Amino acid sequence: MSHLPASLRQLIAAVRGWVIFTVICGLAYPLVVFGIGQAAFHNGANGSTVSFHGRVVGSTLLCQEFVDSKGNPLPQYFQPRPSAATSGASNDFGCNPLFSAASNLGPNNSKLVGLIKARQKVIATLDHVPVSAIPPDAVTASGSGLDPDISPAYAAIQVNTVAAARHISPAAVRALVAKYTDGRQLGILGEPAVNVLLLNIALDKQFPVP
Repeated sequence: MSHLPASLRQLIAAVRGWVIFTVICGLAYPLVVFGIGQAAFHNGANGSTVSFHGRVVGSTLLCQEFVDSKGNPLPQYFQPRPSAATSGASNDFGCNPLFSAASNLGPNNSKLVGLIKARQKVIATLDHVPVSAIPPDAVTASGSGLDPDISPAYAAIQVNTVAAARHISPAAVRALVAKYTDGRQLGILGEPAVNVLLLNIALDKQFPVP
């Protein structure tokens, strides 16, 4: 190649480098990462999906609404955090992964204050608890609007409602809540949390709605 013009030699070297790095970065590396993900982290790499009665019903990484056709909470299920992830359609009540977003409302925003008060009223009526007993995560949406977990405090105020709707003892419901409560990561990071989807599926398995 030494007899070729310098510009052509540079072009050939550039094309050769492009082909080599395309194979390494565009083919080999993604395939290796995909293989490791499927072999070592199969569930997480495929969306951490959850199946019930032979079909996929959700993901442990995403919240899910448990409401009727009008958006009213179903008392036989634990309720997730409020969600701003919605298209705005009349039948879209939140937890829509296609519209993941926060409300972007500041703590002094009158609209947010109104939303919080309205949510407190609904929860106080549904769960028969004073407003002072309602924890912050029960009335505020997460940054993504897709938080799959609630605090143990929010789960605790829902126990009696769920137990009454399913005609079972509150103690039985509390035992399930404890089972599906995850502690802090590494014992120090984050806060304890309850996965709502897994808890509700466990309820349907052990204590079907009459």
